[in-house]
Order: sequence, then structure tokens, then C-alpha cells
Amino acid sequence: MSPGVTDLELHVSADPLAAATAALVAALREADDANGAPRLAIAGGSAATAIRGTREAVGDLWRRVRLTWTDERCVPLSAQDSNRGSAQRDGSLSEKTPVAMELPLFETGEAPEDAVRRVSEALGRDFDAGLDVLLLGMGGDGHIASLFPNRPPPEGLVAHVPNSPKPPSDRITLTVKILSTARRAILLATGEGKREALARLAAGDPLLPATRLRGLAVFTDQDVRH
Repeated sequence: MSPGVTDLELHVSADPLAAATAALVAALREADDANGAPRLAIAGGSAATAIRGTREAVGDLWRRVRLTWTDERCVPLSAQDSNRGSAQRDGSLSEKTPVAMELPLFETGEAPEDAVRRVSEALGRDFDAGLDVLLLGMGGDGHIASLFPNRPPPEGLVAHVPNSPKPPSDRITLTVKILSTARRAILLATGEGKREALARLAAGDPLLPATRLRGLAVFTDQDVRH
């Protein structure tokens, strides 16, 4: 069993989104009490649906959050596949309640190598090369961010993934090196399509990147405990 998964918490419920949102609120409050200006990295897709409820629940704390993304596709902000663009369009993020700082992983028209350089510098300068809280999703193959099983982990804090097995194939991702600095990792994974990956994660499969995270709490509607 890998080091991080030894403290995995598995929460099975009929409403995993509500449970994950409550956990995210608690984690941000704890980080704010400890150091102020919580450092949060969020996924796109279905996991990002927890952001709106979190933003409303934490109130003024949200304006102290330093926010970035776990990964981003190298597509324009206006593209349907843009995590950041989708969060803006569906109201998960709002200009009416901005965070203290937002670090995009990819800017429209940016060369991937320039994005990696910019983000790496900003993570060191503005995030102290670390994170406090993660909000993650997980694919049916067990990938988190754009870190895929059976691939060597990229080096550094942020990396270009030019050949993702899921389209769009060109991506920027945070690495396990920085994701594992977070004291709390909240993973929201629902639906029958996630059952096999969840069972592997609960068993501590070392091929899954999430097993290398600490403080991992999984929220799901799939009971894989037996």
C-alpha cells in the first residue's frame, strides 16, 4: 500500500456532492485558521460543481483564497473543453465574489512550454510551491488531473502533457509533487463507471496517482468497501 492511501477516507452516500462540498468548506476554514489565504487547486468537470456551494458557504473567506486548477486543456477559454471557461460560464466561479488570486494553467494562444514556465514561476512566487486543499475528480481509468495510470510521473510542479489518452490530448497539469503537498484532498467520483477505479484506489493500487496523496477523502455513491 502506498504512503498516502493509508489515511484514505471513503464516504459513501446518496448525495456525495453535498458531502464533498461540506468537506471542502471545512478544509478551507481549517486552512484559513492555520495560515490565512488558503491555497486551493480545483478540477474541472463534475467535481467543479462543488465550488458554487462552497463559495456561498464560506462567505468572505472566499476572497482570501489563492486558486488554481489541477489541470487544463490547451484550448481557448471560450472552448467547451476549457475547465476554467466552463466554470465561469456555469456560475461555479463568479466575478461578483472573486478570489484573492487566480492562477490559470493555460491562457488562450499560449505555447504550452510558455504556460509551464509561467505557472511554475507563479506557483513558487504566489503559492510558496505548495497547496493546502485539493478538489479532485477521477476518470474511469483512475486518472486525476492529467496524470494517468501506467505512465511515469512528470517532474517539477507543473508539466505539459502532449499525448493525453483522452481528447483534447494537449494539456497542462499539476504534478504529484505539488498535489501531495496539500493537507486535504477531496475527491468526488460518482456513477457506476467509476466503480472499478474506486475499488482499486480503496485497495491502494500503486499505479493510481491518487494513492500518493495525503489526507485523501473520497466521496461517492458507489460502495466498494466489500
